[in-house]
Amino acid sequence: MSGHSKFANIKHKKEKNDAAKGKIFTIIGREIAVAVKEGGPDPNNNFKLATVIAKAKANNMPNDTIDRGIKKAAGEGSGVNYEYVTYEGYGPNGIAIIVDALTDNKNRTAANVRNAFTKGGGNVGTQGCVSYMFDKKGQIIIDKEECDMGEDDLMMLALDSGAEDFSAEEDSYEVLTDADEKVFEAVRKALEDAKVPMLSAEITMIPQNYVSLTDDDAVKNLQRTLDLLDDDDDVQAVYHNWDE
Repeated sequence: MSGHSKFANIKHKKEKNDAAKGKIFTIIGREIAVAVKEGGPDPNNNFKLATVIAKAKANNMPNDTIDRGIKKAAGEGSGVNYEYVTYEGYGPNGIAIIVDALTDNKNRTAANVRNAFTKGGGNVGTQGCVSYMFDKKGQIIIDKEECDMGEDDLMMLALDSGAEDFSAEEDSYEVLTDADEKVFEAVRKALEDAKVPMLSAEITMIPQNYVSLTDDDAVKNLQRTLDLLDDDDDVQAVYHNWDE
């Protein structure tokens, strides 16, 4: 769920148990429902839906499940109405945290998020209190082991299709784009057409700087907050500037 992370956390996601995978599918199912309601069931004419489908595939959601979710959302007359909400605040030692949620009950979600911050020794702040420390970007992560294309060719493909930056990590490649929907989708589509396997492809918040924690209690408290947020079904993504 940590949106800032690169391959280490993506790999951790892939190794989660079936219960956690079920939660991820539930989250994506909600996102599909909202995307279809807002822009229709055709991903070719609905950028948000196309992005959610890419996210679903990166999390190994079966195509049949994706299709059923789209058809169900398209056929709903009066279903549950979900709403996007964002919370910002501070963890131990001033670690900046942003929480994106999708909920049918804002009071419940706000209470749960506040509780997660409080139990970790942090606090929820006002809108905008930490978001200025992050850059909104399109981010695509590619597993080196699963990618047959050479690094130089992959870099040129990404940059030629509109990417801003390309970097090679120990186990993965990271492609960054402008957060503009059309730019991000053009790069994602170019990689998809070239059969490049993507571990994740989403608009995310990337910290401008990372903060290290040396105090064991601070680390435990921050981890407690992140775990509580990760366990909350309403929480879609958590971004922070902790240098893990």
